[in-house]
Amino acid sequence: MPVSLAGISVWAPLGYEGPARSLVRALKFRGAVALAHSMAAQIAANAPQGLLDGGAELVPVPLHARRRRRRGFNQAHELAAALSGRTGLALTDCLERDGPAGTQVGRGRHERRAGPAGGMRLRTEPAPRRAVLVDDVVTTGGTLGACAAALRAGGCREIAAVAFARTLGR
Repeated sequence: MPVSLAGISVWAPLGYEGPARSLVRALKFRGAVALAHSMAAQIAANAPQGLLDGGAELVPVPLHARRRRRRGFNQAHELAAALSGRTGLALTDCLERDGPAGTQVGRGRHERRAGPAGGMRLRTEPAPRRAVLVDDVVTTGGTLGACAAALRAGGCREIAAVAFARTLGR
């Protein structure tokens, strides 16, 4: 069942614990990008009706350019591309990080809720009318909220989010 975080509806098929946590960490930190296909399959097979239907565009949560260069890929983009292949929805990589290349890892809950260090901005205009943000894991929703604000500023009318896993109890 979707939850409301940062003013948007967020859905993930799994809790961020046990095997799901291991898969996210393998994708993100060990470069196991092939896992994105299995993760996308879980999202597509279990998504609430209407969430991933025609008309929406998949928008991956961006990594800061410095982190993307160091890692060699953006795990959210890999997941969104695999999800696009399964659903037929367009992939629109229209957001970018702005400001310092801080990480959410190690930040307190209050800091995480405030959003990522720096911010988000629309890289390409116009924003899709209906966007589904895609990320690997959601904790407080601060990053998704910053992405949603950038999309709304660009004219997006309807925003939801999906992730492979979500921290439970938040």
